Amino acid sequence: MTPVTRPQGGAPDGRPSATSSTSERLIESTRALLWERGYVGTSPKAILQRADAGQGSMYHHFSGKPDLALAAIRRTAEEMRAEVARLLDGPGTALDRIEAYLRRERDALKGCPVGRLTQDPDVMADPALRAPVDETFDWLRSRLTEVLAEGAARGELAAGLDPAATAASVVAVVQGGYVLARAAGAPAAFDQAVTGVLALIAGHATAGSR
Repeated sequence: MTPVTRPQGGAPDGRPSATSSTSERLIESTRALLWERGYVGTSPKAILQRADAGQGSMYHHFSGKPDLALAAIRRTAEEMRAEVARLLDGPGTALDRIEAYLRRERDALKGCPVGRLTQDPDVMADPALRAPVDETFDWLRSRLTEVLAEGAARGELAAGLDPAATAASVVAVVQGGYVLARAAGAPAAFDQAVTGVLALIAGHATAGSR
């Protein structure tokens, strides 16, 4: 899910553009605050201040903080899915496309914008807020499975490769790679994890596709 150092759509400092609509500023401000502070730390007052919105603006456009947070999480999930789809639907062999996804530009020390939400107990405890997160990872595993299955069907990958299990491993390596990078304070740990899983998949590539 996009290389993220801040939610997109705003100004260079991470704040929404003053020329955007109030609802857009509220969504982008909530995305940034969820990223920085988590759900509990994202207060309506902080959202309004960051969005440069007047008192009551939130309740004019949204029913309350949970509704606004849901819109923000959905936006983050949609952007991530769009970027991943662009890479996985691109040209090349199955291995080429998966490598493009794994090696895309990203800030490994910041982590995954959707994956980080799984560490927020308040998001995970709310079925509505959790749904876009679950749906995104379900979609990612499914799309990776399809790409790997396509590769096997075209003879690019050995028939013995399990597409679903391999797709799950790719997702796990990416999310785990973020954790390792943040723990080490260096993106090299993420890069090493990615290189490792690519080597494992490449080991199933047929001679003609290498």
